[in-house]
Amino acid sequence: MAGSSMEILLMEECDDMPDLVDMLPDGGKLPSLIDQNTEGITPKDPEEFVSVNRKRKRGKEGKDGEDVEMEEGEKGGKKKEKGGKPESERGEKRKVPVPPHRYAPLKEKWVQIFTPCVKQLGLQIRIQYEARNVELRLPRGETDTTKLQKGADFVKAIVLGFEVDDALALVRLDHLFLESFEVADVKFSLKGEHVGRAIGRIAGKDGRTKLLIENVTKTRVVVADTKIHLLGSYQNIRVARHAICSLILGSPPSKVYGNLRNLANRTMERM
Repeated sequence: MAGSSMEILLMEECDDMPDLVDMLPDGGKLPSLIDQNTEGITPKDPEEFVSVNRKRKRGKEGKDGEDVEMEEGEKGGKKKEKGGKPESERGEKRKVPVPPHRYAPLKEKWVQIFTPCVKQLGLQIRIQYEARNVELRLPRGETDTTKLQKGADFVKAIVLGFEVDDALALVRLDHLFLESFEVADVKFSLKGEHVGRAIGRIAGKDGRTKLLIENVTKTRVVVADTKIHLLGSYQNIRVARHAICSLILGSPPSKVYGNLRNLANRTMERM
């Protein structure tokens, strides 16, 4: 009796998640990229001497009484970056690392990535080619880091392999999260070909098992080698993770399908 009440409560919470929809209007005019004037500027040598203007104070003579007035912009009190602005005047930033195998897809979808970050979140975004990461920064004077975290999660979701349309839900909704785990975290004893079989059980024939889990739990699942990434609300991710772990541990697919179908039927009855 307690188990049934827990399932009913779980289903009511799972039903709160709306569908993942695209936020970009078709045919909308794309805004221009934020000008990032950082390339081509070499850092200054800290040991290099700086010419200064010297002014004598009235009533004092000699070198010991000289007052040194440094030129504006050359003061050492504030640390500067390549862009020429002090760090204290720059907004908070996030850096999302990009693996080598995801660099080409990121460049291909770059227009679809920076548009919501700039247009909807008002962030500054750029690709750092040498460091192989994406940097997002708040505008100057902005203190709320909620939008910055949303932008970082949005870029991270695309780097992990989610579609842009699905990752946009992280920008629009507040109760969605990302979760990742490996097959070895569920069953460490899997080695060699058994790992491939476990991954095949998760995907199913023609990807039907993964699609069924996504439709019933209203989540998005990405299987990347031995890593599994989930996108959805907390309760929905919990249900999807339980189904995936059951497949990895060796539960018959028919049993997992039956549990998911019962879950879907109870959801339709509540609606």
